[in-house]
Amino acid sequence: MGEEKPVQKPGEGGRLMRWAYKHLAGPAEVQGAVQGGSGVAREMWKQDLENRKRYSREQRERKRAAREARNGN
Repeated sequence: MGEEKPVQKPGEGGRLMRWAYKHLAGPAEVQGAVQGGSGVAREMWKQDLENRKRYSREQRERKRAAREARNGN
């Protein structure tokens, strides 16, 4: 009888789909993703994050001041 081919499940794809997944849409490489690409990029990210936090604080303060002005406190 010889060797039998493994039965593929529906939606599993064949050689072409395996190749396409592996080379085109496969898992992302994450080497260095947490640490960042460079020290400069990391510092720019930290600065951007701080700017966003500062902006959020300012917006909360403005909303609080407007709410207090409406309520007459």
